[in-house]
Amino acid sequence: MDKIEAQISLLSFDIDNTLIDFHTYKSNFGKIWKKYKPKDVLLTYNTGRLIDDVLYLIDKGVLPQPDYIISGVGTHIYNYNDKSLVKEFNHVLDDGWDLKSVENVIQNIDHPISDQPTKFQHAYKRSYFFHNATPELITSVEQDFADANMHINVVYSGGKFLDILPKFANKANALQWLLEKLNIKTNQVMVAGDSGNDSAMFDIKDVKGIVVANAHEELYQYTKHRQVYHTENEKGDGIIEGLVYYKVLPQEAKLDTNVDHTDDFFIKQELSHIATEDEDEKIALIREGYEKAIEALKKNITPLGFSACSIKDNVAHGTDENYYSVWARDGAITVIGALPLIHKDKEIHKCVRQTLITLFEHISRNGQIPSNVRIKDNIPDYSGVGGICSIDSGIWVVIAFYEYVNVTKDIKFLRDYISDIKETMRWLGAHDSNNDALLEIPEAGDWTDLFGRSYNILYDEILWYRSNVCFGRLLEMLGDHEQAGEYIRWSQVIKKEILQNFWPSTQQQLFQTVSFAEKQFTLGDTSYLIAQTTPFDFSWRCDTLGNILAFLHGTIDSEKAHQTFKFMLGVGVNDPFPVANVYPVVSPGDPDWRPYYTVNLLNLPNHYHNGGIWPFVGGFWVKFINKLGLKDIAIAELHKLALINKEGINEEWEFNEWAHGTTGKPMGKAYQAWSAAQYISACHDLKIINK
Repeated sequence: MDKIEAQISLLSFDIDNTLIDFHTYKSNFGKIWKKYKPKDVLLTYNTGRLIDDVLYLIDKGVLPQPDYIISGVGTHIYNYNDKSLVKEFNHVLDDGWDLKSVENVIQNIDHPISDQPTKFQHAYKRSYFFHNATPELITSVEQDFADANMHINVVYSGGKFLDILPKFANKANALQWLLEKLNIKTNQVMVAGDSGNDSAMFDIKDVKGIVVANAHEELYQYTKHRQVYHTENEKGDGIIEGLVYYKVLPQEAKLDTNVDHTDDFFIKQELSHIATEDEDEKIALIREGYEKAIEALKKNITPLGFSACSIKDNVAHGTDENYYSVWARDGAITVIGALPLIHKDKEIHKCVRQTLITLFEHISRNGQIPSNVRIKDNIPDYSGVGGICSIDSGIWVVIAFYEYVNVTKDIKFLRDYISDIKETMRWLGAHDSNNDALLEIPEAGDWTDLFGRSYNILYDEILWYRSNVCFGRLLEMLGDHEQAGEYIRWSQVIKKEILQNFWPSTQQQLFQTVSFAEKQFTLGDTSYLIAQTTPFDFSWRCDTLGNILAFLHGTIDSEKAHQTFKFMLGVGVNDPFPVANVYPVVSPGDPDWRPYYTVNLLNLPNHYHNGGIWPFVGGFWVKFINKLGLKDIAIAELHKLALINKEGINEEWEFNEWAHGTTGKPMGKAYQAWSAAQYISACHDLKIINK
């Protein structure tokens, strides 16, 4: 019988750099808590700040009203509803506590030390600045107090803060005392923090924990063996993410952290154009397209999984025969798009599962997922154009596997294939040959396999970030919290490198060594993540899919995503249909032009990967806009996506592979699986389909 999870009754959260930014006080937590505050859940602040300081933040609206405040690193408890100190607790702290003796010991420490400001001191707490102390030095301080027959608490955090407290005073002891007073069990408690002085809270038996993405290494090291959730977001947004994960808050709470941009003039203009359109007519076509998309998806069902396109409806010659395969990349994107259907359609669910199984059955001995597996003879191919391996194939499969397991909660399936996933992650990680957290991608090594980009490519790095998060979450499901934490924390390193390398800024950082490409960035600022960087050059082009995925996967925040959206909308990547894969296109004579772009006339300007319109990317585009909180615009774009999917070469509703970037005429294979699947996914994301 499954263990029944205890309902959370009390939250005990640190404040600074956990709920709010220490310097700016910025946070979405207050807004979200006021809107979604669950019944019968007590909110407690457990902080190093003193009572008056916390009350000031509450009065100013920086923090929502709590039920209790544990202040001074566990030296006071304040009942906010009664507006009074809980005096019984302080009687516990008096035993063996003597301020004068504390100061005598501190004065004899052979290391630079100074008092923190008076506002951080009180009768049960002495706080000092104690920079760069080693663990051995902290141990020697503890021994100094023991030699003086003083049993106290020494708390060191942030590489500079030293707190000396009574022996029964710390955040955990104060919290446990409060729990006993309130008759709340420890398995009904959730704690959260970012630094060493929060670590004691995580020691409480059966407590659930949230460690925010910006947490200090000291807290991570202390909690890595414990049952904690490592967030992808920092500070208040990380807390909201953790509360959604533990189901204290609903999923909608994460979307509400976005900044409302509906008053933006540019957005108002777009909404005014949309207002003139017939809403019922648009919805009717979207719903018709949904039914047609399911039919198109089912045309791609084979015994080995989803084919790239309908075998029955396409005639292939020469290299085009590889369309008659289960492709890792196409298959994974199709799997993700088809997930809303798996509980409604057994045939589709079976094919979703079989697609993943087929790919895992052909994993190479060094961990490489095949580029594709031929359906006619079940033979894998590990390379693409020019014999170059497909790096993003394996990344997409890791992401799709996580998304499937997350929806089905099929832990047995997870256990069956987790060793394969581990090998794939190891193979992928080997492509970070210089250990800078970013993968080095060969030319033609991802989905734009006839387009000249290489080294650090935005699209691939975004997927690499997401795959590390997904693998961490899979390990979390298996109870391996230490390894899960390692991958989640590494994903934060990847995210930081992406933002630093792909979002150019003219703001110079002193004393920082910069590469050639970084020096060129100082020529201007951008409103989007650029397409590519190498040690020798860079591309200012806008990779549409890479930027869309960056927001959908949480690599950039809504502020940056809003800038990107305005840019992409302004240059017309969604005209005539959503969306062109790159802006601007590469033309002959451009330094980025390659002679092989004329092969089969595929990558001429506005063709194929050189600015062609890709309906599967259009599905992600619709979800990107919806995540920004602009549902009316998202519906309008989904209507345009329905129009291009309906266009067809031989008949209506062919869900073609791609379309010409300026004429909008459909090109490529008909009944493309990922075109249909991502249309289905977009319909569900907008909640247009209610069945």
